Amino acid sequence: MARTAKITRKTGETDITLSLALDGAGRFAGGSGVGFLDHLLSALARHGMMDISLSCKGDLETGSHHTIEDVGIVLGMALRQALGDCRGIVRFGSATLPMDEALCTVSLDVSGRPYFLWRCDLGRGQSIGNFEADMGGEFFRAVAMQAGLTLHMNCIYGENAHHILECMMKAFARALDAAVRLDPRVTGVPSTKGVL
Repeated sequence: MARTAKITRKTGETDITLSLALDGAGRFAGGSGVGFLDHLLSALARHGMMDISLSCKGDLETGSHHTIEDVGIVLGMALRQALGDCRGIVRFGSATLPMDEALCTVSLDVSGRPYFLWRCDLGRGQSIGNFEADMGGEFFRAVAMQAGLTLHMNCIYGENAHHILECMMKAFARALDAAVRLDPRVTGVPSTKGVL
């Protein structure tokens, strides 16, 4: 069964369509209008071995906030849809990765019980192009809440906001890839409850 999803979400602030194939070739197509967000999504696709196609129109004249958060919401919805009932998945994933001076660790559980912890001090008021750096946490929070992930993200150390956020995304991608991988030893749902 193909683990794919296509989500369209239109609000007064954004109009987003996102297609996702969990078992992909690491391709990202389209864009959000926020260059650094697209850079992060490209890293997610490549290092998570998934295919993502994105069409997004946002109210960028007010800043990037709504676009970044809403793309996170739609990505989380797509993840949840593509995973279905989670039969046969590993469920847990963790990765610690370096990027230059930054070191970040991400641990997650495809639990169906959304929880988000973000330990990353990027300061206030920094921007990477038109990406407001403190929106990094809001993006991942939106993904976790909609996908039903327990998601812990920690920047152990780092100085450059670009490096830290890219390191976080790559660690998230690797942890997610490990968690959603199909394990031939697992029959049914990986929970003693029988559901996630």
